[in-house]
Amino acid sequence: MKKTINLTSIIAIQLILSIVTVNAQTVKDAKKTGYSGEQTVDQMSTTGGTDWFAEAKFGMFIHWGLYAVTEGEWKGKKVPYIGEWIMHEERIPKAEYSKLAQKFNPVHFNAREWVRLAESAGMRYIVFTAKHHEGFAMYHSKVDPYNIVDATPFKRDVLAELAEACRGSKVKLCIYYSHCVDWNEPHGGNLASDIKPNYGNDPNYVENTWGNDWDFPNGTPEGFAEYLERKVKPQLRELLTNYGPIGLIWFDTPTESFSREQALEIKALVKELQPNCLVSARIGHGLGDYDVLGDNEMPDKVRPRISEACITLNDTWGYKAHDQNWKSADVVRKMLAEANGKNTNVLLNIGPQPDGRFPAPAIAVLKELAKDRKPASRRQGGKNEGQN
Repeated sequence: MKKTINLTSIIAIQLILSIVTVNAQTVKDAKKTGYSGEQTVDQMSTTGGTDWFAEAKFGMFIHWGLYAVTEGEWKGKKVPYIGEWIMHEERIPKAEYSKLAQKFNPVHFNAREWVRLAESAGMRYIVFTAKHHEGFAMYHSKVDPYNIVDATPFKRDVLAELAEACRGSKVKLCIYYSHCVDWNEPHGGNLASDIKPNYGNDPNYVENTWGNDWDFPNGTPEGFAEYLERKVKPQLRELLTNYGPIGLIWFDTPTESFSREQALEIKALVKELQPNCLVSARIGHGLGDYDVLGDNEMPDKVRPRISEACITLNDTWGYKAHDQNWKSADVVRKMLAEANGKNTNVLLNIGPQPDGRFPAPAIAVLKELAKDRKPASRRQGGKNEGQN
């Protein structure tokens, strides 16, 4: 029988052949530290094209999903941890959590306003959570009806609106996608080997996996491979086909069960569909195009490769109404100067409210940062000749 090889397979083979060596300690540390630890890349795995990224310096991270509906509270309990992890940490059954979609109606969402705020603050790219660990697609996915268009009363594709707004600005659209962990799936990060570390040596820590092991306690390698083929790859194809040029894909949380071969296949798919799209180091196995520091970690020295520090503006990624510990604009300025001086971008996070608006304190910080971009005479209230 005559066999055919698709383009993705060819690119995957080329990537394997091109990577001569692997930094074994980096891979070991990446697996050990998981989503919050630093992820570096093998120098020989990078495919170039990072010039725009190095020049950007400053970006906006947007964590938005069904978790915003909870506002950081579940059954009267104000959760002390990061808001987007509420389903996992409270071990909310899938059937119960999915009902949040019926309450998600962000009528005040305005993509142009989000992009305007980012651009005026000097940000040159936005990384938007197309699918976080909860498994809910924040765009119109034909692969899975569990998405913002088909499952909510809002019925608008917010990613399409963001893409349109970015096209008329200096801001590149980029996408966050949780490739290994999916709490809506029976095999999404809940294999026996996918143990979530005890960060911070929490005395109340109970060993569990990254995935949904309360609904689905028996994840298998075969099931995980099927999930990648049925959901992850088709959704990546949608995201890289239907929304115009994408600056980068911000993968997250490479689990123990995610093999190097699977990572190579996913990177090959990205490069097949959009050759200039960068891949974050959190794809795992040292296969990213740039380094990513640990969550809320700043560089301690000049980085040998262009890197990124992802920083929360308060103490959470997803929206929590009771988290009011906001960084000031001056603190952000100092962090930006320090990171940029060490070959590192700052990706500053904002968790929008369930109604679609940025929290007022976040808007205030962005507007304060925007003053740095205006000519001195405008900041002083005078007329500045020659400026539009």
